[in-house]
Amino acid sequence: MRLVLRLAALGIIGITVVLWFFGGMNRGWTQTSVKQMQKDPVTDIEYPVFEQRFLPGIDFLGGGGVLGLLTIGASFLFPKK
Repeated sequence: MRLVLRLAALGIIGITVVLWFFGGMNRGWTQTSVKQMQKDPVTDIEYPVFEQRFLPGIDFLGGGGVLGLLTIGASFLFPKK
């Protein structure tokens, strides 16, 4: 059981890092919408447009790390065989 929990913790941490890395590596808080500037073709005035997109941030990375560490800590509750 100890080995299963430790492998699960490694998987949780690994998946969290991979999702954060390929999700945009946002160094701020997690965002669910991103502001993009678009230009009006007639007046050439730029205006903000919000696009619905998930950008995992440092809190996402920290939450996955804490969950992984808690799983590793739970593995020590089971005795060695």
